[in-house]
Amino acid sequence: MKITVRILAAMSLALAGVASAQPGAPTPRAAPQPKPAPTAPAAEEPPPANVTAPPPVVSAPASPVPIVPLPDPKPAPKAKAAEAKPVEPLKRVRAGSAIVQALDKVTAETLRFEVPVGGSVRYKSLVFTVRACESAAPDETAPESAAYMTVDSSPKPQPGRPTPPTRQVFKGWMFASSPGLNPLQHPVYDAWLIACKAA
Repeated sequence: MKITVRILAAMSLALAGVASAQPGAPTPRAAPQPKPAPTAPAAEEPPPANVTAPPPVVSAPASPVPIVPLPDPKPAPKAKAAEAKPVEPLKRVRAGSAIVQALDKVTAETLRFEVPVGGSVRYKSLVFTVRACESAAPDETAPESAAYMTVDSSPKPQPGRPTPPTRQVFKGWMFASSPGLNPLQHPVYDAWLIACKAA
């Protein structure tokens, strides 16, 4: 008996749910909400009777902003080079005479002789005149001697024949360490500088 009552109750609940899910079934409406009652406008306050404007405030004139130069991002280098004087090179050593060696290509005879600066020396038909002779300064790396000279071809006069004219066969610097740099060019004789000799 209890089971049948329960079954019937369940069936009635199911039928009620199906009926509410069908289209066209009226849905219950919510009750309309009452409109709020209109409120009366707030009364405005009347302006005060006597209103006085505040006195104007006088401010001091603004002082100009001083312009400060920006520092240079790359400061100029100090002039240390102007303070330090460059080291002057030492002077070359002047000599009083030059030592010259001469060669006769025909007879293969060699002779070494000394020519004073400003003087002349004869070797067979050649006359050597030295104008200057100097050696390297102590601060130079390579020892070097150089002489500025002139060489004249002046054959000796022979009896019964006219004297041939003198002609210059060399003029310039001769270097002891490089005799082939500025050599004497003569068909019979050769000569080169050996060294400079102090007076």
